[in-house]
Amino acid sequence: MRVLSYSPRAWVSVMTLAGALFLWFAATSLTGWINPVVFPTPSETWASLVQITTTGYADGRLDQHIVQSIKLVMLGFGTAAVIGMPLGLWMGRSRYAEAFFNPVFTLIRPIPPLAWIPLAIVWLGLGDAAKVMVIWMAAVVPVVINSFAGVRSIQPQLIEAAEMLGVQRGRFVREVMIPGALPMIFTGLRLSLQSAWTTLVAGELIGSVRGLGHVLTQGSLDIFPSMILVAMLAVAFCGWLMTWALGWLERRAMPWRTFL
Repeated sequence: MRVLSYSPRAWVSVMTLAGALFLWFAATSLTGWINPVVFPTPSETWASLVQITTTGYADGRLDQHIVQSIKLVMLGFGTAAVIGMPLGLWMGRSRYAEAFFNPVFTLIRPIPPLAWIPLAIVWLGLGDAAKVMVIWMAAVVPVVINSFAGVRSIQPQLIEAAEMLGVQRGRFVREVMIPGALPMIFTGLRLSLQSAWTTLVAGELIGSVRGLGHVLTQGSLDIFPSMILVAMLAVAFCGWLMTWALGWLERRAMPWRTFL
């Protein structure tokens, strides 16, 4: 029989989480240091979780809200990755592409994603397309910038050696440029995914009937702190799960790299 073993880092993470839960219980239910009106107790939060899971809240159950939010994030993040990675690689490899596209990104970068909401409504209405556009605007910039930086971080000696050996362009891209830029590409994808989730709540303000952002908005209107906390924890869990999946993909894509 195989004995399960856990690393010290895993034990530290578990103990930290347990300590945070105990402090939450102690500060709210046990001692009353924090007014439940300001921050809910664990029992109130659990009751709200049961309510939204079984009977529903804000026009849907928790699983329906989660599916809707993940769909929006995946559409915005996935489109940003599909467009942003090739564009960043192209800009990093071609001075002409950099000269053509870089001024556009120089102008777009300082604009907060929330500023695109009015235009998204005008262009795409109140449906999911407008929400995906806002998420895409937040997610695409980190992917492009880090893909570009990844190409520029490749050692010049590798590029010169490939050119001296007469490596064809397609093979150069597959075996030199993309592997060399992968660490920065995945850094950009992580930042992009984080930006997508942080923009989700704002994106779901656009005529949403379901989604975790909609639950947060409805909870604030109803002055329902425990339901707000449930939605926040759901966002945190979904974001963590997708980040873990991205890390798993990163380890498979770069088996030669040592991960801590």
